[in-house]
Amino acid sequence: SARVYEPRRGILQLDWSGLSWAAPARPGGRTGKAPKQAADILARGDVIRIAERGKKDQWHLVQVPTVEGALVSVSPHDGAIRALVGGFNFSASKFNRVVQAERQPGSNFKPFIYSAGLEKGFTPASLINDAPVVFEDEGLEATWRPENYSGRVFGPTRLREALVKSRNLVSIRLLRAMGISYAINYVSRFGFDKSRLPRDLSLALGSGAVTPLEIVTGYAVFANNGFRVKPWFIERIEDPNGELLYQAEPATVCRHCDEMTAAERAEQAAFVGPPRRDEQVPVNIAPRVASAQNIYLMRSMMRDVIQRGTGRRARVLHRSDLAGKTGTTNDQHDAWFSGFTSDLVTTVWVGFDRPQPLGERETGGRAALPMWIGYMREALKGLPPRPLERPPGLVTVRIDPKTGLLAPAGFPKAIFETFRVENVPAALEEEAPAYRREGSEQAPRPAEDEAPEELF
Repeated sequence: SARVYEPRRGILQLDWSGLSWAAPARPGGRTGKAPKQAADILARGDVIRIAERGKKDQWHLVQVPTVEGALVSVSPHDGAIRALVGGFNFSASKFNRVVQAERQPGSNFKPFIYSAGLEKGFTPASLINDAPVVFEDEGLEATWRPENYSGRVFGPTRLREALVKSRNLVSIRLLRAMGISYAINYVSRFGFDKSRLPRDLSLALGSGAVTPLEIVTGYAVFANNGFRVKPWFIERIEDPNGELLYQAEPATVCRHCDEMTAAERAEQAAFVGPPRRDEQVPVNIAPRVASAQNIYLMRSMMRDVIQRGTGRRARVLHRSDLAGKTGTTNDQHDAWFSGFTSDLVTTVWVGFDRPQPLGERETGGRAALPMWIGYMREALKGLPPRPLERPPGLVTVRIDPKTGLLAPAGFPKAIFETFRVENVPAALEEEAPAYRREGSEQAPRPAEDEAPEELF
């Protein structure tokens, strides 16, 4: 322990529990040897920061972090921004990392690639080989050998499991199978600028630079059943006399408007006069950019990320309607988590302004997810779980988890999987379509002890 002087409170006691965390930082995000006594940390005359934590008069040594973070939360119904934190301290830095920081999202980008795959005809049960792959390109400085975070490969893997466990090699093969141009055109529906997306296979691993605001806008499409909304800040502006100067007219999700014709919408709009203060502003309908069937399958897969994958720490919230995806970039330079319910979608980013490693194993599930959990715990109070309604055109069948094909009656290891009606797989004795066998020869799939965090 140590005794310190605080001008307003006099002599204070710093117990070892408030000091023991202070191991020295080493280059590359590493941590030095843990201290064994207060003298390893402090010396007489040091000027330090302390904070009261836990019980009254329980003081801890603290520091101003050099790492930065950002959080943005929007309503998926109309894009209204519910919360925005652009950094640790606005007085120290005016840089708004939500709207200005362009960072690589890593595996936080994978859901958009998987959604493109589903639209192309792949299914959650499609098998793609999780095996080593080497790319040689004159445009690359060296041969590219992507690998999974764990350094292991797992053979033929269903797409659902590949997203849950964030398998890099499967994501790359999926993108290669569907085509880069197709994927970029599809992903741009979620609000991403085509010109800023890399036109190579690293796109599958989130190598393009995006802002947290762009990511949360894209995830809002998953949260609202397939509609694109635009984030906005200001609802209305009035002058000192209460006269309305400005009223936001955001495009709003209308889940039952798909059947309305353009003529019907025009006729409806013709009966709406100019807005008055006491009446609701006419609703602009947000455009649908992904089918309800695609979104339902993606949300089902991202719920599994929470329940048994890289985002499983979020189970502490005890909600059945949470879905999301972690993200980590090379050497843990960036950590992400984006997750949502039907009523709120939130993205969190953690990293240094000048990219450097966050530290060993400081992945999205460890560095960013706890911040997301803390915010959503409060933000979702009073909002009961509201699972997405299952749209028509889907069917749930029993499949063999090793092959992704229909399981025969009485098959002991069968699991349930949901498909579009037109994409129900063949029976076990029939040959699987080529896209379910993409990749090299099928190797046996080893068991896993845990779901590793992703890395590219």
